[in-house]
Amino acid sequence: MPRHLISKLEQFTRLSVSDKQALETAAGEKRRRIGPREDIIREGDDPAFVNLILDGWACRYKQLEDGRRQIISFFLPGDLCDTHIYVLREMDHSIGALTPVTYAEISRETLARVTAEHPRITQALWWDTLVAAAIQREWTVNLGQRTAAERLGHLLCEIFIRLRGVGLTEGHSCVLPVTQADLGDAMGLSNVHINRTLQELRGSGLIVLKGRQLTIPSLAALQAASLFNPNYLHLDRVGRHLDANDQAGDGTD
Repeated sequence: MPRHLISKLEQFTRLSVSDKQALETAAGEKRRRIGPREDIIREGDDPAFVNLILDGWACRYKQLEDGRRQIISFFLPGDLCDTHIYVLREMDHSIGALTPVTYAEISRETLARVTAEHPRITQALWWDTLVAAAIQREWTVNLGQRTAAERLGHLLCEIFIRLRGVGLTEGHSCVLPVTQADLGDAMGLSNVHINRTLQELRGSGLIVLKGRQLTIPSLAALQAASLFNPNYLHLDRVGRHLDANDQAGDGTD
């Protein structure tokens, strides 16, 4: 079940039982599982499907001719790898797995049917597309203006809040399964610089990192130190203000 996608979209609006069933059917048509460092789709390929990350972490990246890689965004469980990517004839970037990944391939015909029959899903998917564009803008600001510590702290705040929105945090902690090299490729920093910056954040008591487990003792403190304003994630819509009884009792559009 695409429960993480449903949780994500319900941060924007309430989905009915039929909306959820439509998403479950779409995500169940064709599923694949790949290992870490394998590509879901490569630059130059024909994007015939919209890919939905069901489990695991992936990234959007560009690779230069000499092998250098720039990670442009992280895909977490519940993320769609571009809702309208099939409009393009050729991929201009690659999407690769950072961990073992299970994903659903959703055809353009299926997506067109779902959006035609479920206007609330359509609105939520447009919200998701706009949030993805806002995240990309914020990453540009990160690379251009923030210091290394602000840059990395900002990314950790974003990841934690995104994971919390789909139920993948426990208290102040979440899994952080990426390597320092992955963080460096996302932040435009060398491995040495990333290691030094992580030590700086640890030494300041802003994060605790043990293996693949990230703990943020005070999210407010890390946000302040990283100049992080969550407004670009646009989490102030209907879905965040519904009580549990209202959500459970709604079965119509």
